[in-house]
Parts: sequence; structure tokens; C-alpha cells
Amino acid sequence: MAENKGSECDERRLTELEGLVELLREKKNREELLDFPWVGNLGSWYWSLPSNTVVCNDQKILNLGFTKEEIPEKVGFQFFTDRLHPEDYESVMHNMRQHLGGLTQVYEVEYRILAKDGSYRWYYDRGKVTQRDELGKPLYVVGIVFDITIQKEMERRLEEQNRILHELANQDFLTKALNRRALFTALEAAVVRCREQSEDLCVLMLDIDFFKAVNDTYGHLVGDQVLIELVGIIKNSIRKTDILGRYGGEEFVVVFDGVGIEWSTQVAERVRKAVVEHEFPQGLRISISGGLAVYSGQALDMLLNQADERMYTAKRAGRNRIVGP
Repeated sequence: MAENKGSECDERRLTELEGLVELLREKKNREELLDFPWVGNLGSWYWSLPSNTVVCNDQKILNLGFTKEEIPEKVGFQFFTDRLHPEDYESVMHNMRQHLGGLTQVYEVEYRILAKDGSYRWYYDRGKVTQRDELGKPLYVVGIVFDITIQKEMERRLEEQNRILHELANQDFLTKALNRRALFTALEAAVVRCREQSEDLCVLMLDIDFFKAVNDTYGHLVGDQVLIELVGIIKNSIRKTDILGRYGGEEFVVVFDGVGIEWSTQVAERVRKAVVEHEFPQGLRISISGGLAVYSGQALDMLLNQADERMYTAKRAGRNRIVGP
């Protein structure tokens, strides 16, 4: 008899608690967004760790495209963690573990969460343990969540615009190689790095042979296409770590970062042969002349001048060749 009374008491208490949770939930749905009228606010949430029950404003779930009828009667922590973007999962869990363990004052993280339609929305979460047991084990966590999808999209667009502006400021408009200013900046940085790490650095100056005749005979549009294709040939012949810039007109500079004259000569010859074998617009066949210089502590203008002089030595020797030190 006593057992039945105890069971009835527990059942009544559970029913009361469920009713209290529902009342709290409805109250939050009506009032919470008025209490926190910030852009993107989805309301606050309460997490009971002993029962793994999350009480939150329905808006946090409705915002993901679910209907009210699809919201589970009991929402646990996993309801949200199971929908985390794979790239964000560990960050969220690490932040929560750190806070639950008392290593951080608050739980604060941004993450993407999977919506019903398969897209991801960005959320910003901030929470704090409000009660621990006598052993310091966390019992309850209270937090607030915002939808920051629009802000993140604006950030992405701004980053893309900045990237484009950076490229426009540093690229030669026609060939997309580095412009002269950016070339000098990159060369200065490469010299500093090689000097600090005691590595080699070589510079190759290239010039198209008889390029004026190309423009005079076929026009500047064909000449421009020759320059564009030449840059493509050079890029395909050098490493991604090497630096390619348009020095001016039909002159280009390649900086071989971290390698010596033997390697640089081999690559320069590879570029020269590739140019000779390539068929340019209008069936054109062209050649290039080049000069190599090795960095040995001299000023950058002297380094470039040495490469330039050897390039003109190549031209005087008959063109279509590379002259090194």
C-alpha cells in the first residue's frame, strides 16, 4: 500500500514538473524576445544535465524549418549537437567540456547547425553553469542563442570583396601576374627569408624577342593574348612557391625562392623551350631571352640589374637563350 502511494506521489510530481516546464516554455515564447530585442535573438535556453533536458524558446527550433508539431516532447542536448556541422562539432564540444569542467568562466561559441531543408544556419551561443552539486559537478546551464547567419554571410561577402580588392591592387590587370609594386614587395620578403634561413635565391629576367613586330603586324589585341599565354606557360613551368611578376611591357621576372643557380637554370631552360614549342594566336611562334642572377647580399636594384644585363647579353648573342652568371 505504501509503495502504491509512493508511486502515485512520484507520478504526480513528474506530471507537475512537466506542466511547469510547459508553462515556462510558453512564457519564454511570449516574453523572451521582448526581454532581449537584439538582432537575431532566438531566446535563452536551460539545460538540466541530470535529466539531459533542454528547455528553450521554440524559435530556436522553428528557425531551423521545423513545425511546432515536429518539436520533440523532450529536447536533449543531442537534438542540437547531432545537427552540428562536422567542421564545428569538436569546437563546440571542446568549449562545452572546458566550461563544464570549470576551466572557463563561460561557454561561448559560433557554429553551423543543420536546418530541415539541408542548409546550415549560423548560431552564436553563450552560456554559463548556474548550479553545481557539493562535488562541483554541473547541474544546470543557462544560455542565450542568436541566429547570426546574415552577419556571417555579410562577413563572407566582405572577405571576398577584400580578396578581390587585394588582387586588383597587386595583380597586373592584363596578365594576372604580380604587378611591379607587388613584385618588389614579394622579392623583398623572399630576400629577408632566405637571408635569415641561409638559403639561396635566384632571379630570372625574361623578355619576348621581337615583340614590337608582333604588335605592329598583328595588332595589340593579339599582342595582349601573347602576353597572357606566356604567363600561363611560365606558371605551368615554375613552382607555386616561386614568384612571377610583370616588370614592364613584355618583360617578366621570376624569383626562384630557396633554390640555387643549377635548379634555376634548369627551370629557365624549361620555360624557354615551352615558349618556343607553343603555338600562339594567328599561328605565331615566338621566343624569349633571359638573364639569371644569384642573390649574394647585394641591393635589390643591383640584383635585378644583373639579371637585366645578362638578358640583354642573351639578345646580343642571338636571342632565344638564357644567360647565367
